[in-house]
Amino acid sequence: MNPSNPLIQEIQASLLGLVGEGIRLLPSILMALTILAITSYAAKAVRQVVAVAADRALQNRSLRSLAVQISYVSAWVVGIVTSCVVAFPGLGLGDIIGLLGLGSVAIGFAFQDIFKNFLAGILLLLQQPFRIGDQIVINSYEGTVEEIKIRATRIRTYDGEIVVMPNSLLFTNPVQVRTALPHRRTDLAISVDYNTPLPTAIETLLSALKNVKDVLEEPAPEIDVVSFGDSAVDLMARFWTTPQQVVVRRTSTQVMIALKQACDRANIVIPYPIRTVYHFDQTKYEDFMPRERSQIAAEPPLKGR
Repeated sequence: MNPSNPLIQEIQASLLGLVGEGIRLLPSILMALTILAITSYAAKAVRQVVAVAADRALQNRSLRSLAVQISYVSAWVVGIVTSCVVAFPGLGLGDIIGLLGLGSVAIGFAFQDIFKNFLAGILLLLQQPFRIGDQIVINSYEGTVEEIKIRATRIRTYDGEIVVMPNSLLFTNPVQVRTALPHRRTDLAISVDYNTPLPTAIETLLSALKNVKDVLEEPAPEIDVVSFGDSAVDLMARFWTTPQQVVVRRTSTQVMIALKQACDRANIVIPYPIRTVYHFDQTKYEDFMPRERSQIAAEPPLKGR
């Protein structure tokens, strides 16, 4: 290959120019990398400082979490922009803003789910439909909110499993907050025999409810007659407890024991399902009889027999 070829000379000149430009920018690039390394430590330090300040200034755990996460992300943004300016000295503020604008559009299309969760996380932390420590139900998951981050929320189920729920699902779907209010009602069905005087049954069951330790006096418990069943009169015991799931579960067990013991002491029968079964001699009914022998005999025989 002839080195005097103009194309070869142009390629060589371009390569030399790129190498020279790289050598010229090498100190700036090294400085930019150093700034990024410093930013990683600075962002952690900023997060710790903001966490301490937020603990003193803010009582809400969700707002403290939001302040810490925003400070951490902001520190990284400042560090990245500073490193870009150092690495490319000719890059002005207007160019950076333009690049950020174009980049945000491209990144928005590529990472729209991430940004959707990011915005939903900020709105959840600001609006606070639920807080850290609340017990919620979302779709088929139920548990305690352990952490609300900008992208996702971590829920610990009652079985001891961790569910990481994207914030966009929490923001766009109905969420049942079980611990939003100080009281929570539980309905427990019980049936009594038809021979039982209903006023006596209501008084007996209501007295048993009031003697259970964790059943609240206000709102007061109630016993309602709800229906006449096939073999018993159906009642509903309604009582209030504190909203935590462990309290509701344990109190329900204590209430069932108390109601059963009260019925035993008052000789109130909790009946088994009763069914009356009638047996008929089906040979007496023509619907179940084969055709008469005379009809069968009158039919012409089939050919080939």
